[in-house]
Amino acid sequence: IEDSLLDDTNLHLAIADDYDEYMGTVSLKHIDTQQGTAEMAIAVRRCAMGKGYSSFGMKEILNRGIEELGLRMIYWCVSPLNERAVRFYDRNGYIRCEHVPESITSLYEDPGDDELLWYCFSPGAGESNP
Repeated sequence: IEDSLLDDTNLHLAIADDYDEYMGTVSLKHIDTQQGTAEMAIAVRRCAMGKGYSSFGMKEILNRGIEELGLRMIYWCVSPLNERAVRFYDRNGYIRCEHVPESITSLYEDPGDDELLWYCFSPGAGESNP
């Protein structure tokens, strides 16, 4: 996380509880300020699941990407087999995307890429964006 402070194409932030205990990491990867895009990633500890840390971390990183970095669209993907994550994204009103730039999808070499569910976040996209 600390090393990412020197990297302008990736931003990694720790998610911590009120006692400063590490609960997970939220990231913007492959930040492209020219295109106005980035890919979001999140990982939380099992003990943090279902306690609001993911919601908090995602809102913070998405807002930072839009407001501080001036991004126009942030993408992320999930396997449909990860039912917990899919429910989380859908329940929190994140929008599924069908048209994701090749600059983002090309990061996934696996020929099964078609099976990934893609989500996106942009400013002013309506009430669906938390």
